[in-house]
Amino acid sequence: MSYINLHPDINNGFAKGDPNFSGGTLQCHCRSDPVKVQITGNVAHNHACGCSKCWKPDGALFSIVGVVPVDNVKVVANANKLSIIDPNAAIQRNACKQCGVHLYGRIVKDHAFKGLDFIHVELSKEQGWQEPQFAAFVSSIIEQGFDAGKMDQVRSKLKSVGLEPYDCLNPGLMDALASYTAKSKLTSGQTQAVEEETNSQRPVKSESTPVDVKGWGLLWRWLGITKTQKPKAKL
Repeated sequence: MSYINLHPDINNGFAKGDPNFSGGTLQCHCRSDPVKVQITGNVAHNHACGCSKCWKPDGALFSIVGVVPVDNVKVVANANKLSIIDPNAAIQRNACKQCGVHLYGRIVKDHAFKGLDFIHVELSKEQGWQEPQFAAFVSSIIEQGFDAGKMDQVRSKLKSVGLEPYDCLNPGLMDALASYTAKSKLTSGQTQAVEEETNSQRPVKSESTPVDVKGWGLLWRWLGITKTQKPKAKL
């Protein structure tokens, strides 16, 4: 069996993340004047992705990518080096013009995941980020030249490190996408009825419950994504 390089961070397994992790700083690969992006809070839905669009280390079959709320992303150094790779893509990937590393991908069009930024936590030196949860778009590596006859080996290796392989996203995220599409087809009256029914079944939140992301709270509660509440400035 030939060596299969899934990704350096998962080839030999990986450690669990810290559920109380408070965030860190992403940095591109430039040796001088690197782009730096501050992330508040942990990433969610971190996963291995086989699509051809995501940035990945040289020789790796998969990227490792997760999402954070847009409000939790702040470019803190050398923003002038960033450029959007494809302005027409659903995810506008902001990459360093010098080294090519993707710092964050942002959705600006109407989409179920609008308001979330896609990031690669391997660009951070801090430890504690959520570990990969699953593998998505596994078959897509064939479109990039991988031998289709070796796909069983790829899926077997993914499972051996604890990642369930899917040829799309995982079921929870696919359900969220389908629900967004279904809701977009409803009339305003039907939409209000659905929201009222959902609100009536929602448990009362305690003061310690994290603040939901504005504008997308209903969908994001389902996805398990919350926005970190920033402390009020002292007078």
